[in-house]
Amino acid sequence: MSQRLLIISNRLPITAQEKDGKLKFQQSVGGLVTGLSSYLESPRDSSFGGSDYIWLGWPGITVNDKMKLELKERVLSRYQAYPVFLSEKVMEKFYHGFCNKTIWPLFHYFPFYTVYNEEYWTNYKEVNETFSDAVMEVIKPEDIVWIHDYHLMLLPKLLRERIPDVAIGFFLHIPFPSYEVFRLLPGKWRRDILNGLLGADLIGFHTHEYTQYFLRCALRMLGYEHDLGKIMVQNRIVKADTFPMGIEFARFNDAGKSPRIQKETEKLKKTLKDGKIILSIDRLDYSKGIANRLQSFELFLEKYPEWHNKVTLFLVVVPSRIGVEQYAQMKNKIDELVGRINGRFSSAGWTPIFYQYRYLPFEPLVALYAVSDVALITPLRDGMNLISKEYLASRRDKTGVLILSEMAGASKELGEAIILNPNDTEEMADALKQALEMSQDEQMRRNQIMQDRLRNYDVIRWAEDFIRELLYIYEEKKRYEVKLLNPSIKRQLLKDFMKAERKLIFLDYDGTLVAFQDRPDKAKPDKELVGLLTYISEKPKTDVVLISGRDRKTLQSWFGNLNVALVAEHGVLIKERDGDWQLIKPLKADWMPLLLPILKVYADRLPGSFVEEKEFSIVWHYRSADPELASVLVRELTDDLIHFTANIDVQILQGNKLVEIRNAGVNKATAGMYFLSKDKFDFILAVGDDWTDEDLFKVLPETAYSIKIGVTPSYAKFNLHDHMGVRKVIEEITK
Repeated sequence: MSQRLLIISNRLPITAQEKDGKLKFQQSVGGLVTGLSSYLESPRDSSFGGSDYIWLGWPGITVNDKMKLELKERVLSRYQAYPVFLSEKVMEKFYHGFCNKTIWPLFHYFPFYTVYNEEYWTNYKEVNETFSDAVMEVIKPEDIVWIHDYHLMLLPKLLRERIPDVAIGFFLHIPFPSYEVFRLLPGKWRRDILNGLLGADLIGFHTHEYTQYFLRCALRMLGYEHDLGKIMVQNRIVKADTFPMGIEFARFNDAGKSPRIQKETEKLKKTLKDGKIILSIDRLDYSKGIANRLQSFELFLEKYPEWHNKVTLFLVVVPSRIGVEQYAQMKNKIDELVGRINGRFSSAGWTPIFYQYRYLPFEPLVALYAVSDVALITPLRDGMNLISKEYLASRRDKTGVLILSEMAGASKELGEAIILNPNDTEEMADALKQALEMSQDEQMRRNQIMQDRLRNYDVIRWAEDFIRELLYIYEEKKRYEVKLLNPSIKRQLLKDFMKAERKLIFLDYDGTLVAFQDRPDKAKPDKELVGLLTYISEKPKTDVVLISGRDRKTLQSWFGNLNVALVAEHGVLIKERDGDWQLIKPLKADWMPLLLPILKVYADRLPGSFVEEKEFSIVWHYRSADPELASVLVRELTDDLIHFTANIDVQILQGNKLVEIRNAGVNKATAGMYFLSKDKFDFILAVGDDWTDEDLFKVLPETAYSIKIGVTPSYAKFNLHDHMGVRKVIEEITK
């Protein structure tokens, strides 16, 4: 079965219009549509060209039921698109509401514009569910799902719940904010958004910063730690990684050869006459910093009067989101600033600012890039900013100067540009002077480097890299699933158990038979577990060993009445059935009073953590503590303990949300060998959940069944997802 790519975005690449009862279609505009369309239509390296994709999204129109069917058939056959129908009322609260009044301002660091409206949030959830239903109408088992942008952050989890085995990627095209900003969202909203994103196998961001901010939020708010961007979520691997989006470099670079664009360029030169041209082009949005730009240009004209009559700012503002109050206010402010600056500095035959409020199609846009000596691209915050890349790609002769905001994602790739803080009007005014006076050789030197970079990492490479990484993560997940205890292996295990003469079963406790709790004393065995252990331990010729890190007093009180052997403190103390507790070998605990004060200091430093004293070990637990502070203090404590224990025969272990100090030379392998030597067992089963169980797995005979809880690398032969899976196996053995 061939793989298809399902691209899911808020809008389709085409917009439907109804006129006199007839449907018409036109190409949608925007960097995402342009970029992905280039990838899908490219013969070069594209894995999903031709007929191997479907694009799902809103068609830009609300239609009646009869027309829905016609629209669906036409866009599917002509554009390989599948419409998701939403009413105008829903779109108002979803798109104009939650997306553009909550997520957009907050993720762009404008919290004072952010609206927290419960009805908007409800609509956001409903639209994500509507998209989920639409995907289910077209998806096939082998499809790859690629979800785009902030409108659909809940969708990965919704799809994961319905189709657990499908490969799902998500890409965020705007900034992901820092923890301090993201936490301004109400608690349930932010947790749902993070969990929604974590439904994907791969989550992509434009810059390393955004990736790190996301990982930090996942840690602080959900407690998920990561290893090089990989997070274990309910026994699935999820990876967060950085993929800076490129442009279709060749399209912009080759466009200058077009006679139509050359004609457009000549027309512009006549309009703008002689002198230098500074280009500023942006969508009308408060995140773009257009007013700051105008104020800086005004300051430039004040400071450097020698540039009067020699430079023109070509200001293009593209209409956006009509009806939003902040946008209307911004438009008025821009109009006022342009009027004021032109009024102050204009002279006969020279107007400092040439202002247009309109959308520019491709050809006039490239012509404008080609004639502009300087591009002033200074957003206050921007996920990537493709305009800066388009400008550079359009400069066939490699001249021109890019002035770029350090707050744009593109600044991380375009370091040879003049990078500045968009809030510093003086710095921007001086940058304009530097750009206008830069030698042609220096311009070409800088642009050559940046053009090579943009040519090598274009939009097709961006998409290919993302899909390749998604498939790699998906295959890695499948490699782990190969080790899962599937029904056929389970049947063989039960068959081997039934026919065996002597059976030995090792069972860990916390995380294996019960779920982890915030405090160890809360993880008491329930009636169901006690019943299961009772049944299995009474099976003929069956020895059951509970092999735990717990102290002997706890194990005795919980399981002392059962017909099972007990091992406490990871192998230090052993109690055979009907026997007394004994040390596996002579051990000393005289080191404990020396190290206990150190752990207590760290418990005081980390609220929510505490110290547990056992007979031959000490444990610092931090499951209920702030995960980020804990991760710092764990490293610090471990370093301190290594220093203090250099001449003491102890071991320092990092377990599941704990640090334990115990006597060296004793572990679960030692205890396991003790029981293995008691008889000749022809059936052996060992189950555990953390790395302390790895010692035992390593020493088991080749014929033994070993099971690790959680889908992580292990010496165990098989994996199970959770403790409930273990109980199910025991239940089936007891039948």
